Amino acid sequence: MRNHSVISEFILLGLSVDPQIQPLLFVLFLVIYLLTLMGNLMLLLVIGFDSRLHIPMYFFLRQLSFLDLCHSSVTVPKLLENLLSEKKTISVEGCLAQVFFLYASGGTESCLLAVMAYDRYVAISSPLLYAQVMNRQLCMGLVWASWSLAFLDALINILVALNLDFCEAQDIHHFCCELSSLYPLSCSDMTASFIALLCSSVLHFFGNFLLIFFSYVRILSTILRISSSTGRSKAFSTCSSHLTAVIFFYGSGFLRYLMPNSGSIRELIFSLQYSVITPMLNPLIYSLKNKEMKAAVKRMLRKYFWCFK
Repeated sequence: MRNHSVISEFILLGLSVDPQIQPLLFVLFLVIYLLTLMGNLMLLLVIGFDSRLHIPMYFFLRQLSFLDLCHSSVTVPKLLENLLSEKKTISVEGCLAQVFFLYASGGTESCLLAVMAYDRYVAISSPLLYAQVMNRQLCMGLVWASWSLAFLDALINILVALNLDFCEAQDIHHFCCELSSLYPLSCSDMTASFIALLCSSVLHFFGNFLLIFFSYVRILSTILRISSSTGRSKAFSTCSSHLTAVIFFYGSGFLRYLMPNSGSIRELIFSLQYSVITPMLNPLIYSLKNKEMKAAVKRMLRKYFWCFK
């Protein structure tokens, strides 16, 4: 691909240029990152360890935990490095690589949340046929399709973005690289890249959101047909964790990407919520609101401490 860029690196201005605030921000985001690693690794271990959780719902949850580890690790290590470094630079190639993995992991998570919504619909509408419908072959196929579509989408965007030239401007008013942050720095025609990004956003993220929306419309109609209030409450509780995760992911994502790219504090806060905070919260959402997960954690801890007695 053609690229006649004069500059070889960008400067990530990050969250603050105040040298007194940066160490505090480093400690804060280091703690958040460690909690993200610990929480998602715990879910991976618990689900793998406990055979009672080897059902489709937790198979998808395990994939979500792995994705949250990936999504957070694309941005937070570089953020932490820049908070301690005077030279807050990233190469053009490194920046585009970060864009690729950010879009690939975020896109896969978007697809997976749609898959999990369908899983909840089948579990509530056809509980007796759940294991037969959501068989291992279908689950593996849905996960592979999610990864494949997201990586293809990210690859198309990056291949088109490689045609962008960068001549003088280097400052990115953000803590990570995104195509929307690179457009103001480009000295070449960015129409093709913008159209590719717009099409992928509409088809990928909004498409998945519509699938989730219609799944929950069907779920709600099914729940309302249940005669007993206990049955309705029990049915809704099986999808409350997923619904909370969807609200965090899409709520912060829509607020971030529907806003004009200005580098404002509000924009940075929404970006942090989307790419840093949400991956930390998902393990808490699925652990605190799920009796089976809490019971599995207790069983694993009992077995762990019994081994050291």
